[in-house]
Amino acid sequence: MIRVRGAGIIGLTVADELLRRGHRVEVVDPDPGRGASYAAAGMLSPAGELWYGESDLLRLGRRSARLWPALAARLGVELRRGTLLAAVDHADLQALERQLDLVARHGERPLPLTRRELLGHEPRLGRVSGGALLPEDHSVDPRAVLAALRRRIPVVSAPSETAAEATVWAVGTRPPAAYRSLVRGVRGEILRLRVGADDLPDRTLRGWVAGEQVYLVPRAGGELVLGATSGEYDAGPVVTVEGVARLLDSARRLMPGLDRAELVEATARDRPGTADNLPLVGPGREGEVLAVGHFRHGVLLAPLTARLVADHLETGYVEAALDPRRFPAVPVAGAGAARHDEGER
Repeated sequence: MIRVRGAGIIGLTVADELLRRGHRVEVVDPDPGRGASYAAAGMLSPAGELWYGESDLLRLGRRSARLWPALAARLGVELRRGTLLAAVDHADLQALERQLDLVARHGERPLPLTRRELLGHEPRLGRVSGGALLPEDHSVDPRAVLAALRRRIPVVSAPSETAAEATVWAVGTRPPAAYRSLVRGVRGEILRLRVGADDLPDRTLRGWVAGEQVYLVPRAGGELVLGATSGEYDAGPVVTVEGVARLLDSARRLMPGLDRAELVEATARDRPGTADNLPLVGPGREGEVLAVGHFRHGVLLAPLTARLVADHLETGYVEAALDPRRFPAVPVAGAGAARHDEGER
């Protein structure tokens, strides 16, 4: 039996993959699905989230994004396709163009849009200077994914007395003490609005607004997810007036019709970050496997992480870029025993 500690989107997707491969699995979490996955917007956006020096993340994000259509179909959840980028003023447009240049240098094919073309795609936008379409950046509702996985996978609040062959730690910002120095919490505040059908955008929007970045992710039933702030604090995650104000001000400039929206939820969670912003997926101490530290990309990387964890348990394979042993402080047993293969799997 394999014990998975943590029932967020990473832990449950790992458990689902292991069950599909014929393993016995026990998932343990006293508060399932209430961590970072509960707050996540669910953007499957390897290109839109790309930043300098993160080519490994883009490569792995692309691989995982290709797994999402099959996973969404199997779970019966909607995959909303395409992401629009929009810049409000001239300085914002320059920032957006730098992002497009970076994306193009990594082999993506964004479609630049003039102001008129952008408004043709999304007439609900306010005064904008220009934008682009990322046709391969999609989104999914993490809460719907969690609910679908929970219907397939029972979760217990405490481990049984049955001995586990291996334990998979998929606990976000709360790994065991031996690994805690490797994961830091990065607070994100996110809002959920309810809008009328006429005010709901057709696609995910990523906006540059007076130097601020904001995203708006539509959901079925008139929900619009608005996010997200990012900051590192000593205290636990709380919703702040400043964070809410920044998000609402930027969103209203991008889409003036949101003045009529109902604010239905404000949530703060800590994202689990690492020193290089890549997760830790692979061997830990004897009998333990890590699947933590996914930072802003937990939803995107969930199906790939599930495959990598299952592959490691079955064959010893480890994806080199995600190997926890890249950090000397990681306590591992049998260092060097895992296999690193070249090419995509």
